Amino acid sequence: MGDRNRRTGTVDAEQEWKRWHAQRTEAIAAPYGPLALRGTHWLSDHPEGLVPAIPGRWTTAADGSAVVLTATGEEGLLLDGRPFAGEVRLTADTGGPDAARVALGGRRFVVLAREGLWAVRDFDPASESRAEFRGIDAAAYADRWSVPGRFTPYAGDRHSVQVENVDGHRRGLALDGELAFDLDGTEHTLRVGIEPDGSLWAVFADATSGNAPEEGGSYRFRFLRPRAPDAEGRTTVDFNRALLPPCAFADHFLCPFPPPGNTLPLAVVAGERNPVGH
Repeated sequence: MGDRNRRTGTVDAEQEWKRWHAQRTEAIAAPYGPLALRGTHWLSDHPEGLVPAIPGRWTTAADGSAVVLTATGEEGLLLDGRPFAGEVRLTADTGGPDAARVALGGRRFVVLAREGLWAVRDFDPASESRAEFRGIDAAAYADRWSVPGRFTPYAGDRHSVQVENVDGHRRGLALDGELAFDLDGTEHTLRVGIEPDGSLWAVFADATSGNAPEEGGSYRFRFLRPRAPDAEGRTTVDFNRALLPPCAFADHFLCPFPPPGNTLPLAVVAGERNPVGH
């Protein structure tokens, strides 16, 4: 009976993983998913307010608290779904790209704030990357990659470390503690942050990171999002659900590289590996 229960549990976990993988692929390929991002334009790089290929004049407000958009009716911009002409102050968009306030036809312009700087992101469902996407290469589910973990928060305030981002700039990465787990008899740790919903978030690399796909390699780094730990810090570390970062699908995302200590000395042949066909 025990063996049968274990086999049933494995089948259930594998089926749940297959549903998760299908949902992930659908979300990536969605009209305003990561593949739709054509550009991230920092307003500090365009002091006159003229952003490449985006109508209107986009400038940072004098007090630095918002973006000021000025446009004519002939430029065709929509604000909150209505034709826009004149001047408006815009704060950072907090929803998904499909909920951005400013649009042009099917395109959505997302206002972004990061470390005191403002940017506009251009999401276009007609992007070449979205048209060429053929799926996500992911390893088959395996029980050995789902193990118990224990989260230990840092004493006092959260830590912030400077790490390089994919655009070559160094930015702060907030970390809240360490996640310990055992793989094949060896204990490992990852430095993690806590998300608003209480779940954990780690940026990690392993022995496959950056190697060619035909040699069993995976993207340069990946994300891991374990569920919120219980009162004793217990959670599950499931590398079957390792995620490709958004920058694996579009070059214009600002993904951070792993912080010191988050490169695992083993090949994690699990989870999402590489995008296919774009």
